[in-house]
Amino acid sequence: MLTAFSIALLALLATAFGAGRRRAAARAGDAAHSRPHYHGAYVALWCGLPALAVVLIGAVGGPALIEELVRADLPAAVRELPPERIDRFLEDARQLARGDITSTDPTPALQRVADHYTRLGAVGDLSTVGVGLAVALGGLAFALRRVHPRLRARHAVERTVRVALIVCSTIAILTTIGIVLSLVFEAMRFFALVTPFDFLFGTHWSPQTALRADQVGSSGSFGAIPVFAGTALITLIAMVVAVPIGLMSAIYLSDYASERTRAVVKPSLEILAGIPTVVYGFFAALSVGPVIRQFAESIGLEAASESALAAGLVMGVMIVPFVSSLSDDVISAVPQALREGSLALGSTKSETIRRVVLPAALPGIVGAVLLAISRAVGETMIVVMAAGLAANLTGNPFAAVTTVTVQIVTLLVGDQEFDSAKTLAAFALGLVLFFVTLTLNIVALRVVKKYREQYE
Repeated sequence: MLTAFSIALLALLATAFGAGRRRAAARAGDAAHSRPHYHGAYVALWCGLPALAVVLIGAVGGPALIEELVRADLPAAVRELPPERIDRFLEDARQLARGDITSTDPTPALQRVADHYTRLGAVGDLSTVGVGLAVALGGLAFALRRVHPRLRARHAVERTVRVALIVCSTIAILTTIGIVLSLVFEAMRFFALVTPFDFLFGTHWSPQTALRADQVGSSGSFGAIPVFAGTALITLIAMVVAVPIGLMSAIYLSDYASERTRAVVKPSLEILAGIPTVVYGFFAALSVGPVIRQFAESIGLEAASESALAAGLVMGVMIVPFVSSLSDDVISAVPQALREGSLALGSTKSETIRRVVLPAALPGIVGAVLLAISRAVGETMIVVMAAGLAANLTGNPFAAVTTVTVQIVTLLVGDQEFDSAKTLAAFALGLVLFFVTLTLNIVALRVVKKYREQYE
C-alpha cells in the first residue's frame, strides 16, 4: 500500500512541477518575479508537503488509535483478566496478525482479535493513502491558482528549502544529544554500582556476574585499565603502519607520480577501504597471526596465536587508504606558487616538500591522521578474530589483548538485564570512548587553527 502511495505521489509531484512551470511560462511577462521552474517547484511543494504530513500523522497516531479500538472490542472473558495478562494477550494477537510466532497456541478469541487488528490496519492504511492523495490533489489545485507573474515563488521555495535544512541540522544535533544523554544516563546507573575510581583505575577486568539470585557466578571486577591499554596498544601499532605508508604514498602520488601512474595506483589503494573488515580479520587470524608466532618463536620469544601485533598490522593496512587519500587531496590543494617560489630560491624538490608543502598541508594531514585513529579505535571485527577477548594489562605486542569496542559487543550479546553492572559497563566504556574521541577532535581543531592562521 505504501509503495503504491509513494509511486502515485511521485507521479503527482512530477505532474505538479510540469503544470506549474507551463502555467508560469504561459503567463510570463516583463514583470515576472520568478522563473518558471521556481513556480513548478512551488506547486510541487504544495502538492507533496501536505500529503507527507498526513502520512506522518497516520504513521504516528494510527497504531495508537487501532490499539484503543481493539481494547474497546475485546471479548468479555479477556477483559476480566489482570492487566498484565491482557497486555500479553494483545501482544500475541499483534504477532499473530503479523504472521509471527505467538507465546501460546492460537485460540478462537486470539484469532478473532488478530483478525480485528488486520482489518483495522488495512482500513487505516487505505484511509491514510486516500486522505494523503486527496490532500495532494487539493494542494496542487490551490497552488496552480496562485501561479502569477507577480508571485514571489523563488522566495517561497528558498524559504522552504532553508527550513528543511534547519530541520535536518536540528535532527542531527538532537540525535547526537540523545546518544550522549543515553550514554550518560546508563553510565550513571553503572557508577551507582561501581565507583568511577575502581572503573577508571582498576587493573583487573572480569565483568562476569550472577544475573539471578539462584545462579552461581562471580560478582564481577570492572577495572578498565587493561581494556584501555589494549585499545591504545593496537591503535598505536596500526598508526605506526598506516601513517608513514599513507603519508609517503600521498606525497608520491601528488608530487612524483605521472598522471598514468596516479590513475592506476590511487584507485588500487582505495580498494583496500572497500574490503569488509571480516575479510581482514580472517587474513589476520589465518595468515598474519601464525607467521608472527613462528617469527617470535624463532628468536626465542613467546607469542600467542592471537596477538596485538597481528591485529595492529592488519588494521594499519586497512587504514592506509584513509590517510593516503585524504592527505593526497590536501597536499595537492597546496598552491603551486608555494612550490615554484621554493624551487626558485634554490631548494630541491624534496626540500620543498619537507619545508614548504607539508607544513602548509599540516592541518589536513592532522585531520586525516585523527580520522584514521578514530577508525582504529572503533574497529571490532579484526580485534575479535586476531587479538582475542583476553583483557591483559601488558605492553607486549605478542600477547593477546582486547579493546573497548570488543568488550562493548561482548557485554551486549545475548539476553541481558539492563540493571546489572555487567551490562551497564558497556555504556560506561562507550562514554569514556566518546570523551576520548571528543578530546582528539578538540586537539585537531586547535592544531588546524594554529597552522591555518600561519599559512593563509
